[in-house]
Amino acid sequence: MLYQSTRGDSTKIPSAKAIVTGLADDGGLFVPETFPRISSDTLKEIAKKPYSRRASHIMSLFLSDFSSSELESYSDTAYNASSAQGFRSPEIAPLYEMDNTTFFLELWHGPTCAFKDMALQIMPRLLTASLKKIGETREACILVATSGDTGKAALCGFCDVDNTSIMVFYPENGVSEVQKLQMISQRGNNVNVVAVMGNFDDAQTGVKGIFADENIKTEIDKSGYFLSSANSINWGRLVPQIVYYFSSYCDLMNKEKIKPGEKVNFCVPTGNFGNILAGYYAEKMGLPVNKLICASNKNDVLTQFIDTGVYDKNRPFYTTVSPSMDILVSSNLERLLFELSGKDGSVVTSYMKSLSEKGNYSISDNVKNELKRVFYSGYCSEEDTMETIRDTFNKKGYLIDTHTAVAYKVLKDYMGATGDSTPSIVISTASPFKFCHAVLSALNEKSSDGSSAISDDVTLLEELSKATGNEVPLPLAALTSEKPRFTESVTPSNMKKAVTDFIGRR
Repeated sequence: MLYQSTRGDSTKIPSAKAIVTGLADDGGLFVPETFPRISSDTLKEIAKKPYSRRASHIMSLFLSDFSSSELESYSDTAYNASSAQGFRSPEIAPLYEMDNTTFFLELWHGPTCAFKDMALQIMPRLLTASLKKIGETREACILVATSGDTGKAALCGFCDVDNTSIMVFYPENGVSEVQKLQMISQRGNNVNVVAVMGNFDDAQTGVKGIFADENIKTEIDKSGYFLSSANSINWGRLVPQIVYYFSSYCDLMNKEKIKPGEKVNFCVPTGNFGNILAGYYAEKMGLPVNKLICASNKNDVLTQFIDTGVYDKNRPFYTTVSPSMDILVSSNLERLLFELSGKDGSVVTSYMKSLSEKGNYSISDNVKNELKRVFYSGYCSEEDTMETIRDTFNKKGYLIDTHTAVAYKVLKDYMGATGDSTPSIVISTASPFKFCHAVLSALNEKSSDGSSAISDDVTLLEELSKATGNEVPLPLAALTSEKPRFTESVTPSNMKKAVTDFIGRR
């Protein structure tokens, strides 16, 4: 299996090179030449296996320069429910049954309590092996822009991993207090965390600018480093996410909630488009998908795009209670456009050029029709997000976070609007304890001193536990004794200097 750029560069490279490089030389994203198909018989076979072996099988179809034994070893280690630093559910990604047609895929039982663990517990193993496979002797400096959860998951995954350093940029006022403390208290000798005075798009644009800066590349090369990424622009981040779409389908078959071949819907809270894109790739591989429902918060740029065929980032940016979705430039959409336009890199290049210069682009009717064949879109207001959390707990006894609430509300709206009763899976992306203030507020709870629940989220972990009867996840409970290590804050224009300074200290 070889990989090519979404922007038309004819160079094709193996998966190990794509994982190490992260971003193509022409600024595009790496995508596989073709998508392997999984037959119904194969799906029945992998349904008999534990999550780790489902993962190794599916990833082996894309990572052809890795042996089966390598991938099995990496998966068995990454998706481990017995390790203190591993997953807290033996199923790794368990399904919660709300009713006969609605299920929640809980992707937050890993060490950082967010779905990013599903990829970032295995990606460091893929990257370090890839470095050896291509004979790279320099150390990888991994740059990450995060809207909240990727940062901690990447820091945790790459902490003290040989031949790597990792630097995370997060929007200074755009993450929850729990997310922030998780990052700035990270231990390890090869890590660094820096706040950006701006929003996530500022951080993401800054990181992309660093990758495109030949002067920085030359400077860090002289120091024995090269740049790589742990964001979902890196294929090594995206391919493990395809796994849990297949795995959840297998679980539904095993529970006899669906028959083999029966279609299902997936509703995904969506920001940078990586999570739902993995679902689209699963559909291309033969997973019986009826609709992929793209759920947006108040920053509804993706909803508008799917509805109209016009992507327009020229709109207000809102800071919401679902901060990991506070994004106006969804990087992974480029990969989808490449597939929908018949793998025409020149078309994608024109879209991205227009987005950069004008802040918008329009797709053709043919591309729009194919988009609507697979995708449905909807958005959820702040008020509806809070009401959904409250109603789901009070009426169903199930506690969800703000991002999952966005998806659940959009799914219910979709069912009401279409009458579709297809079995549906809500992708639940984070523990509600990562957003204590918002969840407590949604439940109309007061803090112990009688005031509204508006203080530091970390101090509210026990408050939420008492109010709901749910235990605080151990990784988050441990935060109460953690102290900040990283306090640096920079403007977007100073991100490049922050990187060179970090490497200079290494």
